[in-house]
Amino acid sequence: MSTEKSKIKQLASYVNALLPIIYIKNFDFEASSELICAVASDGNSNYQILEYDSGLGEVNFKTQVVERVDKQNNLATFLFNSLDEGYDTPTFLVLKDAHHEINDPAVISCLKQIAYRNTNINDYYETVFILSDRLTIPVELENLISIFDMPLPDNDEIKQLILDYVNELSIQVEDGVIEDLTVSLRGMNEFQLRQCLNIAYQRSGTLRKKDYELFIQQKEQFIKKSGLLEMVPIKESLDDIGGLDKLKDWLRTKKTVFNNLGLALEYGVDTPTGIMLVGMPGCGKSLAAKTTAELFQIPLLRLDVGKLFGKYVGESEHNMQRALKLAEAASPCVLWIDEIEKAFSGVGSATSEVSTRLFGQFLTWMQEKNNEVFIVATANNITTLPPEFLRKGRFDELFFIDFPNCYERKKILEIHLKKRKQSLSAIDLDKISQDTKGYNGADLEAIVKEAVEKSFIRKIKSGENTTVTQNDLELAVKKINSISETLHDSIKKIREATKNMKLLPASMTEKEYKKADKNVRLEEAEIKSVLLLPKHDI
Repeated sequence: MSTEKSKIKQLASYVNALLPIIYIKNFDFEASSELICAVASDGNSNYQILEYDSGLGEVNFKTQVVERVDKQNNLATFLFNSLDEGYDTPTFLVLKDAHHEINDPAVISCLKQIAYRNTNINDYYETVFILSDRLTIPVELENLISIFDMPLPDNDEIKQLILDYVNELSIQVEDGVIEDLTVSLRGMNEFQLRQCLNIAYQRSGTLRKKDYELFIQQKEQFIKKSGLLEMVPIKESLDDIGGLDKLKDWLRTKKTVFNNLGLALEYGVDTPTGIMLVGMPGCGKSLAAKTTAELFQIPLLRLDVGKLFGKYVGESEHNMQRALKLAEAASPCVLWIDEIEKAFSGVGSATSEVSTRLFGQFLTWMQEKNNEVFIVATANNITTLPPEFLRKGRFDELFFIDFPNCYERKKILEIHLKKRKQSLSAIDLDKISQDTKGYNGADLEAIVKEAVEKSFIRKIKSGENTTVTQNDLELAVKKINSISETLHDSIKKIREATKNMKLLPASMTEKEYKKADKNVRLEEAEIKSVLLLPKHDI
């Protein structure tokens, strides 16, 4: 059964069950009205539909013409005048944007009266529909209101909508375009879908595979306007990470699955869920989140759970729901939750009821989600997180990121020096990497910055074309203290907390690096020896 038929059947069951007040939380009033109209004319019943708009007053449901405008034309008056309609003929009352007036005592009384009659009087049939993109339910009406969720269009409906659009405008499209655009438009409601198709058509007079980039930009607009998620620009790649080779190899494997998801699912491979990166501060967790999105070639969204907390009852939970739906709308994407332990610390305690409810929402969403949202959660200390959050199945893998070893420190220094266009010919990076044990990636970058600045000042004063020297780097090492010294106690606690946890190391050991280097040198020697052979021997 298609989503559209399923929605009609479900809403009709609500009406037939005599649920008196049905709250449809959805921005697209046109889609909601079409659904109500379909239910009104479904089967043997033929309901009349009366509409009230909070800004316009009483409106003709079919023609959308304003029927009555006066000072008394408020929601309470409309409901009072409509009380007896249910006796004469089955009636739907459609209230648009009524959340502004629903707390009025007169409105509450009228809605209670309609609910009582609809439930207890045999010859009375009047159902109230509240249409709004904001959920506002007075305590007095909680037991009388049923919330109806409007699911987003599924793949078949999106494809049919595109086909209808193409046929209506007689657009010629290349093979495979509709299938590709169907995937990129997932997560949008019908109104947003039509907007995206209109913009794409106005730009080129047709629909193209490259419109995927346009649709990503439109999804970014939806995200920016919400204020709940941030779309992070990506400049880095895996090549900007020094070390963490086990993590990088794992991500490359998931990229193959993620970029061939249709075939993978058909083969029986599960959709990648995400990873948690735990470990030392300043060692590349945030950089790994960014480069994951770049590797997968999908947008990166950052969720700051602190922004979700509201001052009204239920507002925080509503914000969490919106944020997760936005992430789904932007899928395929990477959802980055930085320092997740701060967001959900103290879950389960009496003083953190809201955090507990948000955690429960997020956990349920992770368990039930059926979309291409790849989660990257980062944490320094996970001892405050509930154990159920860390069990196998929540994330595809949990990685521990430690301080870089000697081989990784050398690579990090090399990356930052090359990024600043410095020559490495006269620098002994092996010695610098040995002298910086206990330094994290941020410390090593600070050393390079300090050395480059010193070299620049020398160049300005002398007028000579100089570059960073070994002495510049060694002096910078002496000047900058490592994080393992400045935060010794905190680092010790992190190590103790994660010691007994089964976390996969993100880096190779020094022994593994030596073996890998040896294999590379052997391969290079073999290639060189082959190239030096006479042509008739090759």
